[in-house]
Amino acid sequence: MLADRAKICVRGGRGGNGCVSFRREKYVPKGGPNGGDGGRGGDISVIATRQVRDLNRFRRQIHFRAPNGGHGQGSDRRGADGDSLIVEVPVGTEVRDSSGELVADFVNEGQVAVVAHGGEGGRGNTCFVTATRQAPRFAERGLEGDELWLDLSLKLLADVGFVGLPNAGKSSLLAALTRARPKIAAYPFTTLEPNLGTIIFEDRIVVLADIPGLVEGASAGVGLGDRFLAHVERTTLLVYVVDATTGPEGAALALDTVVDELRAFKEGLADRPSVVVVNKVDLIDEAEIDDLLATAAGRRPQAVAPPVAVSALSGAGVEELRATLRSALQVADAAPVEAPPRPRVAVRPGEDRVSHFSVSREADGYRVVGAALERLVAKADLENEEAVRYLQEVMERAGVSDALRRAGAKPGDDVAIGAAEFEFA
Repeated sequence: MLADRAKICVRGGRGGNGCVSFRREKYVPKGGPNGGDGGRGGDISVIATRQVRDLNRFRRQIHFRAPNGGHGQGSDRRGADGDSLIVEVPVGTEVRDSSGELVADFVNEGQVAVVAHGGEGGRGNTCFVTATRQAPRFAERGLEGDELWLDLSLKLLADVGFVGLPNAGKSSLLAALTRARPKIAAYPFTTLEPNLGTIIFEDRIVVLADIPGLVEGASAGVGLGDRFLAHVERTTLLVYVVDATTGPEGAALALDTVVDELRAFKEGLADRPSVVVVNKVDLIDEAEIDDLLATAAGRRPQAVAPPVAVSALSGAGVEELRATLRSALQVADAAPVEAPPRPRVAVRPGEDRVSHFSVSREADGYRVVGAALERLVAKADLENEEAVRYLQEVMERAGVSDALRRAGAKPGDDVAIGAAEFEFA
């Protein structure tokens, strides 16, 4: 079956640690520090390609981890940056984070988006040399890369989408119009996954999608309807297929049911340009056909062409439907298109100043929040006394201690910065 949903975990590579090293050469006394910086961890990027049909590969692999950055070395040698990891998804895939926020929407082949950044590399001891600190014996650690769970949802890219109740003959119409060979049988829910076919006109190639049958409650997930309806979202023209053998009342009920489910699933979906097709007319007489067309004409939602009577089995009306689809698409292409939601942009940590922070009171102490300050603490080697002294100097110059005093902190109170905890003194 078509795998159109998946959940994966992506993690950027960890940054390499900085190096503590000193130049030691013959006849070069007091050579000084020469520890190199660590390399940045690799990013994870997602790219859209037509070489992948669905999301089936993510049933076998759900964890993706980019390579780590290399550690710094002596002689001022910087660690190598981790290579980026590329994850391929089919065109039409929508990527959201665990909160449901849109991360990327891949509608074009070759479209790329960075979904997880690698961690920063730590600085070597060369970076901490000052006039009063000429031989620093500490370096920074590399940071962990971004780690998050992503929900992938494949929505087929098609110009025309066939929608209707089960057993209305949508698959038969697709087979009559194109070279597609979907499964066709005389019972409902024969189609369990969307099928695609193409019609080649002189000026364009039209992609048709046969959406599995919708029933009442489909928008709420009845009969996997919510998953099927997702494939309708990107279609330019909707073709409502009704069964002629159900009579005018049955055709009207079928149209109302499908339109209601489209409207309940997503606002504006039922307002897409549409055409109504009455199928299986070979099983009724001419008078009944006229009644059905009149009923369809009175209930057609956002129709851009008159309803068409077709028999997918005998081929009657198929050429007329082909011409109707071509003219209807020209009208639908000119209709205003709903602007897609803007994806969240995954950006690297900014270059905020250490002095940009805020202090808040918590039940068991105080918390200092600031992006640059938290990164500095996370990269510090808190087991190294000299590194701790340097960190304390930086926080004093940034005004952290003064801000804590103004907030009411007293000696012995706990202070949290990122994942680290300190005792205020």
